[in-house]
Amino acid sequence: MRLSNLADYAVVTMGAAARHCGGSRVSSAELARETGLPVPTVQKLVSKLTAAGLLRSTRGTGGGLQLARPAAAISVADIVEAVEGPIALTACVEHGAHDCALEDSCAIRPHWPVVNAALRGALDDIKLTRLASPATPAIPNSVKEIA
Repeated sequence: MRLSNLADYAVVTMGAAARHCGGSRVSSAELARETGLPVPTVQKLVSKLTAAGLLRSTRGTGGGLQLARPAAAISVADIVEAVEGPIALTACVEHGAHDCALEDSCAIRPHWPVVNAALRGALDDIKLTRLASPATPAIPNSVKEIA
């Protein structure tokens, strides 16, 4: 499973916006400069993230963008869903989706909601505060035991 480039860029953009969360506002152009993303891409993301209630946009003098709620209250799941829609590994669990030849006989279909909920829960546990802080490499337990 891979995120789309747009969802990946949304997480990157929100991480940059979170580093400005001390009450200051930032422009789309500044976010583009900080992230290395093209300005039109950031503007498209800002529109989606604002519509999802993750960013707040203020026009005029002193205007700009800021987080709509504290970084600790925004998760990777929130950001991905703002761009991609509901998190689901398969389309067959969506209401009205009837594009699978196995739909009538699939024994796994009733279990996909549990899998999707587990995936969403894992992404929901990763808050924007963690992504906005300097990275600390995760060392697998097996490496710690060797050292």
